Amino acid sequence: MDEWGHGDFLCKNYILNSLSDTLYNVYSSAKTARVLWESLEKKYKTEDAGLKKFIVGKYLEFKMVDFKTVMNQVQEFQIILHDLHAEGMKLANPSK
Repeated sequence: MDEWGHGDFLCKNYILNSLSDTLYNVYSSAKTARVLWESLEKKYKTEDAGLKKFIVGKYLEFKMVDFKTVMNQVQEFQIILHDLHAEGMKLANPSK
């Protein structure tokens, strides 16, 4: 039991030391490394899903407008496509 407690202490502190000071203050009260890891995972996996929904929303709502240059709009669309790709999402080709 002592060995597990020591390992848990080390693991928890390795994780905490990799966090910024602000996050350290938020998560330092976690009792075990597992509780700390699960709370970080829950927080950041939820944010990741929210980011993907936001990017998909930008893609679906994109429209060309008359008051912007075509080049600016193409660049905006390319940024949206880059963000989709960066999040690991791909556009399906319906003709295949």
